[in-house]
Amino acid sequence: MDLEAQAKPRPFPPVSFDEFPPTSYEEWKAEAEAALKGAPFEKKLLTKTYEGITLEPLYMESSLEGLTLDTLPGREDYLRGTSAAGYIQRPWAIAQSCDEVLPEDSNQAVKKELAGGSNSLHLILDRATTYGTSPAWADGESEPRGLSLSTLKDVDDLMADLDLSKNGIHVYAGPSSAPLLALLAGRARSQGRASNLALWSGCVGADPIGSLAQDGSIPCPMDQLMDEAALTIHWSRKAAPGLKTVLIRGDVYHDGGANGVQELACSMATAIEYLRAMEIRGLDVDSAASAMRFSFSLGANYFMEIAKLRAARVFWSQVVRAFGGSGDSAKMDIFASTSRFTQTVYDPYVNVLRATSQAFSGVVGGTDTLWVRRFDEAIRPGTEQSRRISRNIQILLQSEFNLTQPIDPAGGSYYVEKLTSQLLESSWEAMQAIEAEGGMIKALQSGYVQREIDGVLQSRLKKLDVRSDRAVGTNMYPNVTEKPLEGTTPDLKEIAAKRAASVEGYRELTDEVHRKDKLDKVLDSMAGDPEGFMENLMETFMAGATLYEVRQVLNDGFSGDLTVEPISPHRWTERFEALRKKTEEGALAGRKVTVFLANMGPLKQHKGRADFSTSFMEVADFDVIRSDGFDSVEAAAEAAVASGATATVICSTDDTYPELVPPLAKAIKEGAPTMTVLLAGAPAPEFKESYVQAGVDDFIHVKANCYAVLESLQRAGGIA
Repeated sequence: MDLEAQAKPRPFPPVSFDEFPPTSYEEWKAEAEAALKGAPFEKKLLTKTYEGITLEPLYMESSLEGLTLDTLPGREDYLRGTSAAGYIQRPWAIAQSCDEVLPEDSNQAVKKELAGGSNSLHLILDRATTYGTSPAWADGESEPRGLSLSTLKDVDDLMADLDLSKNGIHVYAGPSSAPLLALLAGRARSQGRASNLALWSGCVGADPIGSLAQDGSIPCPMDQLMDEAALTIHWSRKAAPGLKTVLIRGDVYHDGGANGVQELACSMATAIEYLRAMEIRGLDVDSAASAMRFSFSLGANYFMEIAKLRAARVFWSQVVRAFGGSGDSAKMDIFASTSRFTQTVYDPYVNVLRATSQAFSGVVGGTDTLWVRRFDEAIRPGTEQSRRISRNIQILLQSEFNLTQPIDPAGGSYYVEKLTSQLLESSWEAMQAIEAEGGMIKALQSGYVQREIDGVLQSRLKKLDVRSDRAVGTNMYPNVTEKPLEGTTPDLKEIAAKRAASVEGYRELTDEVHRKDKLDKVLDSMAGDPEGFMENLMETFMAGATLYEVRQVLNDGFSGDLTVEPISPHRWTERFEALRKKTEEGALAGRKVTVFLANMGPLKQHKGRADFSTSFMEVADFDVIRSDGFDSVEAAAEAAVASGATATVICSTDDTYPELVPPLAKAIKEGAPTMTVLLAGAPAPEFKESYVQAGVDDFIHVKANCYAVLESLQRAGGIA
């Protein structure tokens, strides 16, 4: 044969799938039910999410019946994105956070982030700055968190050699953004760069309703905060049209335990309140809507988070158009962050994997700006390593994984499109329920929102307790050999002294009479020209006023007029972490919980349940005493009593339990009456009572309440 002809590639023959007739869902279901051998289809193959949405095991073209999917990116309801070119023309902004307390330290951190690949400044402020209180930590705060700003010099130190006309910015400014905006703009004006404001982009945003929900109160009347929001929108529309000044924080509700439906509903209900308030204050809907950015957290359910961002864009476009807005103002600006709620303290490097999955869902869902939280955020201040890892996750997604294309990669997926539609419908209904309460503020006052979110939170905690939800490294697969991350504790006295010296040193260089004159005119300017108000604020800061002084004047002696039950932030594993920490603290005080494994019979008879019991107990870092396997009840009971353990777990098989358990449990109780006796495995109903009567205190198995069992053993071991 001609070797040259043999080497030439031969075309594949035409392939036809005509011999495989299409299968209907009903036919597939019948086959699945047969494979289940009598187990209920609904229980085994249907999954109900925290959003109340039931996930099917299979999605087909028929799943899309009734859905309109012929829209294009950048068109219609923005389901497929607000830009026709997606990320191809403009990738999402990388906005890694900087929260160093001292402005000069944050300046260095921002420069490192920008040099390392970030392209948007993301500043996290401390509570004193967001609420306009004294910058000193005289209230005994154990660990200052966030950037402290008070004077024009602070902003100068923060922004040294940085240019906001080249990089975007993202800052949550607190209940009002007016003072911080004036500080930033005043600095630009003092350097003769006022014209650069027109090139600023991003968000320096206020969320008074979010502040009320998170903290339970606000520093001054809500009407005052709404007035300030309207004034900042008026000002930015002319001076800095690329800068948004209102930030709707869905993360407040996510961190409280809310599901995706509730996060969307609360965010939209908040935005609706702002649109109405701005309309009353003379702003048209396009101006108000264009000034808003939405912040969402990305949770653990990968496809749900993709659907959440896609549904959010459609939801917002419908709201804006219902208010009479135009197409451009109906485009949602999304800032997404990986979840704080799902971060764990133990086995913290698993947080890197969580963050990667969550960031991936945010990109596929179409976020405009992304923040990947540090894996050690719940443990310590950021390190060079943890910052680099978080930043590089985003850079890899853009540069190596090529996620800047295609546009709307989830578009057309039977599963994601159906889930998006269900999430949109459910969140719209949830928003209407909030509206029926009188709107977001009244729904918070009545406690309706808090009760709804707490119900989901308790459901999450319960599923963690029984380990139907698994947090790797915490309630499942704990790493008992891990060493805590090393960290440094800030020198609070030194930081407080530096801040005080900086503020006082700056004030000494200013004219007190001039400063007071400018402060006296702040309130008067609110009633006049909106641009005049911000101009006066800028001049007041340039005269040497502190943010605290400006906030006090704006409050005009009034305190907040609203109080609600706060939606406190949580992490889903915090109860298990507290359990393990108690064990560690008890060990330092000489109190230990030890568990003896009474393994019965040869290795193959007890190994499976012995391994399960070991992992079960190590969740709380209990010391487990293993054994090779006992041939007799007497030998097992003698060893268990001699161990002096807090508890003994009997490990064998269901077939051997009826004969082994009653005499063994009885013998252990006779030798050590206070010892807790547990049985590994769910007991057969007909034998359970006899086991309990013999002395078995509880049973550990895949459906057992792991948290409750471990907590009871801690009490038995003398760990309060």
